[in-house]
Amino acid sequence: MATNLVSLIGRALLPKRRRGFARDERGVTAVEFGLLAVPFFSIVGAILETSIVFLSGQILESAVHDVSRLIRTGQAQAANVTEASFKATICGRLYGLFADCEEELFVEVQVLNNFNATSITPPVDWTADEEENWTRTPVYAPGQGSNIVLVQVYYKWPVVLGLGDVSMANLPGNKRLLGAAAVFRNEPFS
Repeated sequence: MATNLVSLIGRALLPKRRRGFARDERGVTAVEFGLLAVPFFSIVGAILETSIVFLSGQILESAVHDVSRLIRTGQAQAANVTEASFKATICGRLYGLFADCEEELFVEVQVLNNFNATSITPPVDWTADEEENWTRTPVYAPGQGSNIVLVQVYYKWPVVLGLGDVSMANLPGNKRLLGAAAVFRNEPFS
């Protein structure tokens, strides 16, 4: 009975032409899709970007540990590997995910006195308002047999999606710092 009353009031108040428009449900799906498309694709984009950033971080971590083994076993020292070739070896294991890898990658290899002296600090200024270069100069000192070595590698990953304060960027210029480190004692090679 309530629906009959509503339809009677609707017929009485609306002209005949508008009554047909009010009941017309064609295009409802398109309107609903239009309303939900932006949030849906934003969420899908955020999921994809998060996945790519974490995948890239894991690939960087694996590459650093694999290539650091060359130092640990003395192969890098025996072959007189330079900083540039060490960086190129790391970049060769990154599957092309890192654009301008050899120019943008920060590599620091240094000998430590003991494991307690390990200090892993990113070479960036977290308080900077605009994008700048690295705050330290790269060092490449792979050490000798039985030395304790710290290998640090950093890359400024460009973040594509950023919705105001909701972004994966933690550096100016809409970039995220990816880093990997390995601390080990070289094998007792001669």
